[in-house]
Amino acid sequence: MEHDKRKGQDPVPHEAAKMLNELQRLSLKQLEAFGWRLHFIRRPLFQELVVVVIDSAGEKMGILEEDGSIDMSPAIKLRE
Repeated sequence: MEHDKRKGQDPVPHEAAKMLNELQRLSLKQLEAFGWRLHFIRRPLFQELVVVVIDSAGEKMGILEEDGSIDMSPAIKLRE
């Protein structure tokens, strides 16, 4: 698995399921049935996690919100 070059952490930690709340886990399971997958989890200090999912084609990306909904127009910057 590829490591984050800035912090030395995996983009999707091994304990990812434990980091998500129940609504996020249920939503992710439903998304996975449609080919979506967990892309990475940002873990900023003293802030909420940012859970990013991506479709199977790698064309659509969204934020998996605390309530299990998906923000398809996230206002986050992605590094290349």
